[in-house]
Amino acid sequence: MPSKVRRRRSLEDGDPFALILAPPEGETPEQRDVRLLLEKEAKQISDAIDEQLSRERQQDKKGTKPVKVLLLGQSESGKSTTLKNFQLMYDPKAFHAERASWRTVIELNVVRSIHVILEVITRAERLTQDDSSDPLVDQELLALKRRLSPLIHVEEVLMQRLMPSGSDQSDAARLAQIAQIPYTHKPGGVKGEVTINSTTQWKDLFSRDKYNEESAERDATGVLLHTHANDLKTLWGSSKVQSLLIQQNIRLQEAAGFFLDCLDEVTSLDYIPSDDHILRARLKTLGVSEHRIKMTSGGMTGSISRDWRIYDVGGHRSLVMAYPDRIQGDIGRSTAAWAPYFDDMHSIIFLCPISAFDQVLAEEPRVNRLADSVNLWTTIVSNKLLAKTNIILFLNKTDIMKSKLESGIRFVDYVNSYGKRPNDFESASSYLRKKFGGLFKEKSPSPRVFYCHLTTVTDRKSTQLILANIKDQLMQRYLEDASLLA
Repeated sequence: MPSKVRRRRSLEDGDPFALILAPPEGETPEQRDVRLLLEKEAKQISDAIDEQLSRERQQDKKGTKPVKVLLLGQSESGKSTTLKNFQLMYDPKAFHAERASWRTVIELNVVRSIHVILEVITRAERLTQDDSSDPLVDQELLALKRRLSPLIHVEEVLMQRLMPSGSDQSDAARLAQIAQIPYTHKPGGVKGEVTINSTTQWKDLFSRDKYNEESAERDATGVLLHTHANDLKTLWGSSKVQSLLIQQNIRLQEAAGFFLDCLDEVTSLDYIPSDDHILRARLKTLGVSEHRIKMTSGGMTGSISRDWRIYDVGGHRSLVMAYPDRIQGDIGRSTAAWAPYFDDMHSIIFLCPISAFDQVLAEEPRVNRLADSVNLWTTIVSNKLLAKTNIILFLNKTDIMKSKLESGIRFVDYVNSYGKRPNDFESASSYLRKKFGGLFKEKSPSPRVFYCHLTTVTDRKSTQLILANIKDQLMQRYLEDASLLA
């Protein structure tokens, strides 16, 4: 084909950009549409970072500089949950004011989980048709599937409610489904999860919802979930469903936004999300989201208040080219693009979901999630622009990792260097702490103290103790840097 001839000629001429810019071999029109949408999304995120942080720099020049904290980590590492913990601790009024907004997100999380199960049943049903001598699905399960199938349409409605008007998200998700390329997480073939741009004030979309602690608006979605509550509980409680999930290697309990263990609460007509439910709710964000908090700390000069700005960089992989293997998966190239805007951070909290040692990235199935976190960690700690930044490591989702190891999943099968060490949480977490600490010491441009915490950020009490300690440390350092303490 002519395009392939031009591509080879360009490479033979020694064009250093040809390999990066050329489309992949055998790309179909549908795949091309998806790639262009992903590249458009990446540029929008990059532009949003440039614009927002440039504006913040200008504002900083006009008054006392705030304490700045940056949250980094791969998708579903716990960044947004950590941000919610900060807000719950130090800005509870704003947290409670947004409580009703999270009901739609939690309802979407429930419906998506049910959709995954219905897809699992559908696949098993096909296998049963191929081998009728050993049916995997009985008539009772098929009847449940038929009764709950309307919830699939509810998922579409909820996604549209969360997305701003004019968003091309649904088009991108549809194209991804056609081309069989992951747009976002697609467990069991379910359509990609809704993704909200961080610059969109999605909670404002629900300002018309007049929920309060005594009376909640009985919206159509809530009524439908309430009507199907018994079927939902029967489906999740079915031993046949649990067997099918195990056979298809789907662990819903480990996914962010899992609420099938509390259906009585979530399907109640007057449901108001609790603090713990909000922390567990899953809503993917792209770009930089910021939360401003006024924090007070006691010191030698008395009580001192300072503005804090906590930044959550969501969807960092979107800043990498759509086909990273063509640049040898060099995440560092994309990280360097935003690092200059964050070189004035007082601290970076890096979250590594250690429970994901046996998983791959949804957006790049050839990359192990733990390896991706190690790669990103190395890039951050070695960046000279961040040499003076305090970096704190959260080895997160310890509860899930512990459960996996206790179930018999072998850590060494995914981390060869682990060797013959015991397959228990204490040994594996200690090994990871030493490995991350070693990289920190080896790659840092200048000597720094290594701070590492084993966390489950959905556990409010333990996380708040850690965050309170971090707050005191950063306030102390901030005051020392400002020459307010001897």
